[in-house]
Amino acid sequence: MLYPIIASLGLGIAALANPSPLVARDKAPLYRNTSACVDDRVEDLLSRMTIEEKAGQMFQQMLRIGKNYTVDPGAYDESSPGRWNGTKEMVVDKHMTHFNLLGTLDDARLGAEWFNQVQKLAVENGLGIPITLSTDPRHHFGMTVGAALAPGIFSQWPESLGLAALRDAELVKNFANIVREEYTSVGIRSALHPQADLSTEPRWARIFNTWGENASLTGEMVSAYIKGLQGDEIGTRSVTTVTKHFPGGGAVQDGEDSHFEHGQNATYPGNNLEYHLIPFKAAFKAGARQIMPYYSRPVGTEYESVGFAFNKAIVTGLLKDELGFDGIVVTDWGLVTDTNMGDIPWPARAWGIRDASEVERVFRIIESGCDQFGGEDRPELVVELVKSGRIEEKRVDESVRKLLKEKFLLGLFEHPYADPDEAERIAGNAYFRKLGEETQRRAYTLLSNKNDVLPLKLDRGCKIFTEGFNATKLEKRGYKLAKTPEEADFALLRLAPPFDPRNGTIEGRFGHRGGSLEYFDEEKKRQAAIYAAVPTVVDIYTDRPFAIPEVVDQTQAVLASFGSSDDAFLDVVFGDASPEGKLPFDMVRSNAAAEEQMEDVPFDTRDPLFKFGHGLRYKSACEGSKGRRCT
Repeated sequence: MLYPIIASLGLGIAALANPSPLVARDKAPLYRNTSACVDDRVEDLLSRMTIEEKAGQMFQQMLRIGKNYTVDPGAYDESSPGRWNGTKEMVVDKHMTHFNLLGTLDDARLGAEWFNQVQKLAVENGLGIPITLSTDPRHHFGMTVGAALAPGIFSQWPESLGLAALRDAELVKNFANIVREEYTSVGIRSALHPQADLSTEPRWARIFNTWGENASLTGEMVSAYIKGLQGDEIGTRSVTTVTKHFPGGGAVQDGEDSHFEHGQNATYPGNNLEYHLIPFKAAFKAGARQIMPYYSRPVGTEYESVGFAFNKAIVTGLLKDELGFDGIVVTDWGLVTDTNMGDIPWPARAWGIRDASEVERVFRIIESGCDQFGGEDRPELVVELVKSGRIEEKRVDESVRKLLKEKFLLGLFEHPYADPDEAERIAGNAYFRKLGEETQRRAYTLLSNKNDVLPLKLDRGCKIFTEGFNATKLEKRGYKLAKTPEEADFALLRLAPPFDPRNGTIEGRFGHRGGSLEYFDEEKKRQAAIYAAVPTVVDIYTDRPFAIPEVVDQTQAVLASFGSSDDAFLDVVFGDASPEGKLPFDMVRSNAAAEEQMEDVPFDTRDPLFKFGHGLRYKSACEGSKGRRCT
């Protein structure tokens, strides 16, 4: 825990000292009695709820921040592709109290004050059930629709791949503690992470949020992360976690992602599903509270070929009965309602039952054993199923009971509000930022280093050609900038990884990832001209195990980064910091090699360019440096 650290910094969480006005207003109902057993409080509250109020608890939708941090009024123009319900409608009319924060927080105080406005709507409405605010990851460099968000006010760290590259479970737990402190300061009490998926399919677009290819390492990292966010036991200082994507999202056919219809299949040519369950078993042992199945549908297995959340044999049979998970199961986003992503139609990811009606999709999800619908605000469909007799109300009670208990255990009924003063002091404080920046540097992985050119020892006044970062930072270090490679003494490039933009479709927006693991021929030619003109060091943002043999052959050194600032890059290049990372997966040699391997099997790519665990080190200062000097 970081509580001693926080205390030494004067960052204690005073938000928990502000009890709900609801408690003071009426102490009669048992569920408001803080000295009563949590289970008894849950049952008392559940007995007072209408079916409409119960159904509202089973939905978790995106929550937007209104203009100037006001409560979002929504957008109701039927002709608008961006139509969405307002906050008040969802909280008051639909009785919803679980939301996923959308957008970047750029002001901690205003963010906490905004949250308190939203929370007041819930606390002062009806039975006063407080809101649980969740979020996708916010502490990294990747910003991907449906997967991660920009850090904004929070401290910034490498991606989970970078943390895995350091092989340090204690660091991961410490990082998760910081995430917890920053989240709770602004009112966030649920994390839609960590990912326990394995990168056994190198072409998959969501590898950047994983911990790599090794199941044991992933299990160790995920366990540390869960313990850091939740604490030794769930309580008033905890952030509950949603571990995903059961039973492992990495075994996607041909590397396509199941956000999209042509990527809907999970395939197991190596009959290796059991390997993908290893990190989840570790997560359960660590106390995982919630689980999210992926969109994919299994093909070529004993299981019905429908999306995992619709699949009773997966959710009830495998997850609950066989593996013994008894927590909350929340679906991935958008399984019921067709919608739009901006101005682009995005159909519900109801893979295997696309022809089913919306109410039938809801029925299948409840029958499979799921407790909550992610990315939906359609509680009227659950009400319809109960009133028609297709779903018994006691089945709804099973899910709502678990969802309410989580709120009680988190202390939300007693302490629903954030403290803006504490948010301002805690979120993104200097100490947390320092730790994140140090980790960015340490996570760098040195792939190649011909003649020990790194760390660079260049005379001040050398001309350096640059791409992909703020070159004025070099000028501040005393170096001159070259306009072309031909006039430079050295080149430093920060390159985006290879990807297929998919012609501007929504897949192209999906983190600008997917498709080819090689640079296209035109880009290879462009880079080769630079490498032929001047000695070059390349840093590539490593979101997948891409294929870059020509870059390694033609340059002096290649660094793999997993999310880092320009300052971190320059500190590593010039030796003010040293790379400590080791690859969390095999790096493939070509697209052809990626196509030949089996989607569910680890470490089976032919003749990898670099193997799992590869990572060079700088020679010690006493051994000197063979770095290039200007002539």
